[in-house]
Amino acid sequence: MINILGISGSSRIASFNTALLQTAGELLIKDFKLEIFIPGNLPLYNDDLAQGNTPDNVERFRQKILSADGLLIASPEYNYSFSGLLKNAMDWAGTDTLRNLLSEKPVAIMGASKSIFGTARGQMHLRQVLAAANADVILKPEVYVPQAQLLIDDTGRYSDQKTQERVHKLVRALIKYLYKINNIYSDFTKCLPFS
Repeated sequence: MINILGISGSSRIASFNTALLQTAGELLIKDFKLEIFIPGNLPLYNDDLAQGNTPDNVERFRQKILSADGLLIASPEYNYSFSGLLKNAMDWAGTDTLRNLLSEKPVAIMGASKSIFGTARGQMHLRQVLAAANADVILKPEVYVPQAQLLIDDTGRYSDQKTQERVHKLVRALIKYLYKINNIYSDFTKCLPFS
């Protein structure tokens, strides 16, 4: 079983980015599990907290990262960067005080926004943060979903094939990399709906 932790950079109830992660989860059929985590209840990173009695919700979050084979992150773009909610989560995950859990962790990123630019600028900043933490970031494909409000259906899902295929290609690249580093030789395409 390949375990992927999906981290949403938005705590909004009808989040476009949580919906992207749900789309990714729907693409996985067998031998894969995607758990979605929204880090909205994590305290702001404080090194005093990290050195003292680390809050239980931080420990649970870090344990989820430890247990995951890879991460799939979806974040909106705020003021040309990714969300503060996600930055705080990355600080808790990548702190050297508690041990940097992002180092050499396979990570794929994507994002959706209302703008015509998608999340290109925000993802650039997120890649910088992940590089500083020594994460293994999947470089291609890049998934920026523009004008997401036009692509979400009445059930809160991305039902259009174009968005599903873009998410699929990213998930496929992450899984292919996970198989490679774990020396798993399998026709993993049988576990995904698109060729």
